[in-house]
Amino acid sequence: MNNTGQHIEIWDQCLEIFKKNIAPQAFKTWFLPVKPVKFHNSVLTIQVPNKFFFEWLEEHYVAVIKAAITKVIGISARLEYNILVNQQNPQQNPNSSANTDYSTKESQTIPNPFVIPGLKRVKIDSQLNPLYTFENFIEGECNKFPRSAGVSIVNKPGGTAFNPMIIFGDVGLGKTHLAQAIGNDVVKNSESKQVLYVTTEKFTNQVIQAIKSNALNDFMNFYQMIDVLIVDDIHFLANRPKTQEIFFNIFNQLHQSGKQIILTSDRAPKDLTDVDNRLISRFKWGLIADIKTPDFDTRRHILEQKAKKEGLELTQEIKDYICHHIKNNIRELEGVVISIVAQSTLNKRIVDMKLVKDIIKQFVSQVDKEISVENIKQLVAKYFELPIEKLHGKTRLREVVIARQLSMYLAKTYTNSSLKVIGDSFGGRDHSTVLYSLKAVQDMMDTDLLFKDTVTALEKKLELTLQG
Repeated sequence: MNNTGQHIEIWDQCLEIFKKNIAPQAFKTWFLPVKPVKFHNSVLTIQVPNKFFFEWLEEHYVAVIKAAITKVIGISARLEYNILVNQQNPQQNPNSSANTDYSTKESQTIPNPFVIPGLKRVKIDSQLNPLYTFENFIEGECNKFPRSAGVSIVNKPGGTAFNPMIIFGDVGLGKTHLAQAIGNDVVKNSESKQVLYVTTEKFTNQVIQAIKSNALNDFMNFYQMIDVLIVDDIHFLANRPKTQEIFFNIFNQLHQSGKQIILTSDRAPKDLTDVDNRLISRFKWGLIADIKTPDFDTRRHILEQKAKKEGLELTQEIKDYICHHIKNNIRELEGVVISIVAQSTLNKRIVDMKLVKDIIKQFVSQVDKEISVENIKQLVAKYFELPIEKLHGKTRLREVVIARQLSMYLAKTYTNSSLKVIGDSFGGRDHSTVLYSLKAVQDMMDTDLLFKDTVTALEKKLELTLQG
């Protein structure tokens, strides 16, 4: 059985068997690149692009390969691999597909898709923004949990239960900042770690280029070198089956090797659409942490930090006004600061409330009307059919106490008034009484659904007032 071309004929017959037993995408990815080399004494030699390719075939398809060559050649069939180190020097590694004994020297150079071809680099360019650090990531209740998890990962990347780590939330809440802060700290703490940040869009474009240049296997091999892989906006994998297939394989190899994977998304994995269920299931293996909309105090701290960075001094009144109107997006806070700096330096305008209000109008479709503590007291008194004076008095009637506590709660939520100002507005009560009232309202909302409905109804009335 040594006829010229017989190895090609045998492999073609095997391919027909593989095609019937393997998913089409997997068949294209893992079997079409394989080349038959020779056939002699019942031994079929095939050439694979690299070591990773060989290991993947042996790990995932050994049974179907053995069945195919046995059916085509006979029970005495054996399989040997040539592992391509470079175009001139393939390394042969004789292995039965049922009994792997691989030991060869790794000598190939893995192309880095992030550097100019031909330039040698000892360490991969991480593509991280050095400005994204934990030091300038403002912590609040909205992000405390994912931030703490990120710090744990830095101390032991790939060695915690937070692998993969999925950070999700709306646009502009700091997902990219946190993900890159983890990467920057890993780079700082361990020079030997290969860290890489890539957007899903860039990753997809790299896949397309790798396919066009017939370098897909080298591309995948490059990604297997990464110790901490950070992929931004993973929701953009939707409707990209080829990219999903390749990312799935890279994900599996990294995870099995104990490498850290960090992903960001604008929604939770369960809400991702048009993404392979196999990927979704793997996203759920580790930690899924959401970053919520920052509360008023966190927004103010973020604003103060960004203003300080720009050398901008703002009065407390202006800071409170900005944070009252820019509620959902940290990027908009940054945009407001930049606009103030531009107007004050380029147009020589004084940073006063008039300037700030003009700028805010560019960021929100309608500037909220102001709500005062008095507005809230009038609304609550009317709702409970009580004279407003009762809220100021010392009566301990349950209905009045609840109305008073609820008024304080709404005043803290919908105005910029301090605890002292709120307390003074309710008959000169101190800040500790206001704090007690806030907790009492929250506790009642957690245990009394009817009371929670009352709060919701009043909040809707206030929102309508804000909208004009």
